[in-house]
Amino acid sequence: MSTNLTTLWEDKLLNRFLKYVSFHSTSEAGVDKTPSTERQWDIAKYIFNELQSIGLENVSIDENGYVMGYIPSTCSEDLPTVGFISHYDTSPDFSGENIKPQIWKNYNGKDLILNERTGFTLKVSEFPELKNHIGETIITTDGTTLLGADDKAGIAEIVTAAEYLIQHPKIKHGRVAIGFTPDEEVGKGADLFDVKKFGAKWAYTVDGGEVGELEFENFNAGAAVISITGKSVHPGSAKRKMINAGLLAVEFSNSMPSNETPATTEGYEGFYHLTKITGNVEKAQLEYIIRDHDFKKYEARKAFMKEVTKKLNSKYGEEIFKIELEDQYFNMREKIEDKMFIIDIAKTAMEMAGVKPNIKAIRGGTDGSKLSYMGLPCPNIFAGGVNFHGPYEFVPLESMIKATKVIIEITQNIY
Repeated sequence: MSTNLTTLWEDKLLNRFLKYVSFHSTSEAGVDKTPSTERQWDIAKYIFNELQSIGLENVSIDENGYVMGYIPSTCSEDLPTVGFISHYDTSPDFSGENIKPQIWKNYNGKDLILNERTGFTLKVSEFPELKNHIGETIITTDGTTLLGADDKAGIAEIVTAAEYLIQHPKIKHGRVAIGFTPDEEVGKGADLFDVKKFGAKWAYTVDGGEVGELEFENFNAGAAVISITGKSVHPGSAKRKMINAGLLAVEFSNSMPSNETPATTEGYEGFYHLTKITGNVEKAQLEYIIRDHDFKKYEARKAFMKEVTKKLNSKYGEEIFKIELEDQYFNMREKIEDKMFIIDIAKTAMEMAGVKPNIKAIRGGTDGSKLSYMGLPCPNIFAGGVNFHGPYEFVPLESMIKATKVIIEITQNIY
């Protein structure tokens, strides 16, 4: 049956989201503990208590901040347990502290001045997707922080759907597992996730963008660090002696394909992305991420970077260039393509909720990728937010309502 959420439930969803974004829960890269920041514990403990208060069973929070809970089955059939997962950390790319959300009801399709003092404006000319939400309720930042819809919108949707199902026991569904993770934004969200304890046959991360997104493909991803050792000699007597590591770093960068960067690719096109360059005459370092949906092409990209390193070492006659390569995650399609019924279930649920499915490949990664390789097939569905990781982030309330309906419909479709 089609799910209709009353104004009461819409208000619950909005207030829940606003409460979640009030928590400063930014994660931090390069930290050897989970969660990577102590502040993530505040929202984790809040969610733990909330799940208990709305009546979930076997609610737990482990020593690494992973929160889990269960909605009991309402039917006699032996149905598989389905799961829903979101992350509560926010990106370190931009400030996530002291967030001041703004609510724009009945959006009129014009530019939104988010901050009168600074003039910071969300412009339709720069973000034409705003036009898709005329007449809706838009939630934005005040231009000084990110919003945190990535992925606190997903959490609000899952928890609201869980509360709805608990309060409507006549809806027939199997057991439902829900889980919330730290540190997704720094690539560690699934690392310590206890798949066996979670107990789901498959799951969905609720971590996508615009309404209708349904994703079961993502990049194969790796990182490369190129270290360059130069030779510092007084510039007045440096001829045939100096080796300028900074200049060699530029030469390495110029050896990479200029038309295979994030700014020049889209869809299924892979890229090399120079994320950091540091150095001086004596030492320099370049950091890249490598991305491609096709595994063979991904492997070829790593091989190409090794070849560039080899050629430059040959040119300069010494082992001046050193490269370190690390795989980060892989395309979850390999683990899902023989279980496409879980995509069909999500598609049907979207249609029942009045949403047109938009199946696309993620130009990035997701907790679902690692989880799929850990034995929990886990495609991604939309949470409704737009322009993640910065001050232009926004989420329409109507999109969050639709995501909540889709979650409820998925549980019924399994029955």
